[in-house]
Order: sequence, then C-alpha cells, then structure tokens
Amino acid sequence: MALPPDIAQTARSATDQAPAINAPSLRFFVFGLFFIFGGITSLNDIIIPKLKELFTLNYTQAMLVQFCFFAAYAIVGIPGAQLVKRIGYMRGATVGLLAMMLGCLLFIPASAYAAYPLFLFALFVLASGVVVVQVVANPLISLLGPARTASSRLTFAQAFNSLGTTLFPYVGAILILGSLAGTNAQGLSGAALDAYRTAESRAIVHGYVGLAVALAIIAGVVWLLRDRLKGERHESGSVLSGLALLRRPRFGFGTLSIFLYVGAEVAIGSLLVSYLMQPHALGLSEQAAGKLIPFYWGGALIGRFVGSATLRFVNPGVALAGVATIAIALVALAAGVPGHVGAYALLAVGLANAIMFPTIFSLACARLGTQAADGSGIINVAICGGAIVPLLVGGLADWSGSLSVALLLPIACYALIGGYGIFARKPAN
Repeated sequence: MALPPDIAQTARSATDQAPAINAPSLRFFVFGLFFIFGGITSLNDIIIPKLKELFTLNYTQAMLVQFCFFAAYAIVGIPGAQLVKRIGYMRGATVGLLAMMLGCLLFIPASAYAAYPLFLFALFVLASGVVVVQVVANPLISLLGPARTASSRLTFAQAFNSLGTTLFPYVGAILILGSLAGTNAQGLSGAALDAYRTAESRAIVHGYVGLAVALAIIAGVVWLLRDRLKGERHESGSVLSGLALLRRPRFGFGTLSIFLYVGAEVAIGSLLVSYLMQPHALGLSEQAAGKLIPFYWGGALIGRFVGSATLRFVNPGVALAGVATIAIALVALAAGVPGHVGAYALLAVGLANAIMFPTIFSLACARLGTQAADGSGIINVAICGGAIVPLLVGGLADWSGSLSVALLLPIACYALIGGYGIFARKPAN
C-alpha cells in the first residue's frame, strides 16, 4: 500500500533538532511499525469482498470501506501532526497504537449487531490511529542513528511496509475469506439473514481482535520507552501555512498525481478479488482469489528494490512516465482481454506502481527548502485519493454493470501521472 516516505531534507532537519540515538532494538521496533500499518491497510482488500457478500452490497457501497479508511488522512492528518508536536514522538505513537487497537475492538459490536455502518466506523477509527503512527514513524526513524544514514533507514523501513502489504492479505484470505459457507446471503432474509451475518462476520472479528492484542502489547512497549528521546524539539506553525505551495505548478500537479496514484492503486487492489472471481477471468473462489492479492503488493515490494537501483541513472520524470505507460497497458489488457491474460496483467500492475509514490513525492518536493515539511504534510493529506477514486470506480462499475468499464478510470489516472512525469522531467528551478 502507498504510504508517505519522509523527505530527506525533513529527515536531516529532524536529526539536527535532537541527538541521534544508538538504539538498534528501538530502530527495528520502528521498522515493525511500518510493517504493521502497511499490513493493516492492505487487509481492506480482503474484507471488502467479505462485507460485500454478507451485506449484499453493490460496488459503490462496498467501496465505502476504502472511503472511510482513507478519509482519515484528510480529516486526521493535520490534527495528528499537531498532536505529535505537542506530546512528542513516543507518546504520539502510543496514542496512535491505542487508537488502532480501539478500531480493531470496535469490530466486536459491529459483528454483534451485524451492522455495516458500524464496520465503517471501526475502520475509520483504525485508520485514524494508522495516520498518527505514520506521522510519528518517518521522522522517528531518522533520529535512531547517524544523520548520514537517515535516507537508508527510511528506504529500509519502506521495504518493511511493502512486506506487510504482501503478507497480511494472504493470511487474511485464509482467516477471513476461508470461512464463507456455502450459504449465500442473497437467499436469506429476516432473522435468518441477521444470524448468518453475525456468524460469518466472526471471522473478521477474530482476525482484528488478534491484531488488537498485538497492538496493545506494542503500545505498552512504546510507553515504557517514552522517555528514550532526549532533547526532542518541534518547529512551531501549522501545515496550513504551506497551502500556498499548491500555486506552484510542479508541486500542485505533483500533489494531484499523488491523489490519483493512491486512488488508482487502492481501487485496483479493492477490485482484484471480485475481478478474479468472474467466470470470464479466473473463476476462483473468494479465498483462492484472496490468496493472489499478495502478488499485487509483492510486485510493489520487488519493484522498489529494482527501481531504487534504476533511478540512479535514469531521469525520474522519464521513469515515471514509463511505468505509468506500462500500468495503462496492463490495466487495458485486464479490461479488454478476458481470461488468464487479463487477470495476470491486473496483478502485474503492482510492479508498475512500485516507484510511483516516491518518485512523484521527490519530484513535487524538489527545492522546497525550508517549506519541505509543509509540502510533506500537504501531500500526506492528498493520500485521501484512496477514499475518493475507489468510490468513483465502484459507482462506474454499478452504472455500467462491468468491472472492465470501471477500470477505465484508473487508466485515466495513470495517464495524468504519466503526463506529470513528462512535465517534471527537467530539474526544478
């Protein structure tokens, strides 16, 4: 799942404000935070088909899962940053982890009442905690070692994030989708339907309660380490003061590209199980289709390692335009060519996505100087594209009655992203 890396300049600023801490155990613990919030975010791709079947939802209604989750970036992002400035990194991480734990526990009443809106509320609370933890994790990892290796640690941490998005869906497919019985919710009504929904949603509850226990333990560890960072300081001022940056074409277009990229990536991941289940695609069961989701996110994991080496000698803007073109071709194949070719083409889009977020991020934020932190905050809010674009894609699928038609919207998103690569191929002034 695309999650915001810290700007190298911001990382250096953070290390200038507090002494580096030589604490390898704490460093790997923060890597674990990246793994956890990346994995939890990717679980949405698994619970969408589960909830869609249980509550007999159309695609638009099912995409409310992503809408409620990623809306937290727009709503909680800036307040979360202000909270961390006020109480510090470690205490902020504790608050974020506890909010994530609360979100997981809210799946219990959601299941007991068999109410879809309660599941959506639980996801929003969970996502709010994820946003706060993300606000903490990027600058915190920069403090845990020498300034000269901050970028290396941040890149390594992002790899842990991709590892989480690869492993969690596979386990989730077994625990959550594997429990679906032969009974179909569409053939039930009244008390029988409520009982079926309650019984089948327990699989979701069991998975998220297990995560809640793990998050409670991690939050306790962070609280015990709350005073490990000495001399921690934060700049005053609000992220809102940087909104004028959107008037700069390079930054404004880049922010839009982040919005479109996250939206396209999340939309495709959300539809994968439904697409692979179609008779004219692979005709798989929900669990079997869910087990293929890691190939989508695993492609991004592999692509990041390959891309990090390639971008050393390839113009980033040209590379961005190139992978966007590849993504367009792959999604077009999925939309126009049924069967195995289209199915595997759609899974391969994850590989094309790999370098998009960090490349767009770096191109947009080039030469922002002292406003680098403001730029980072604004782009973090743009991640709410993961809320808007999937909802529009779901609406298009319902209106047309075809997932192939709905895939035209991600194609348009990638076309604009490719245009940004061409636009930003020259060094910033």
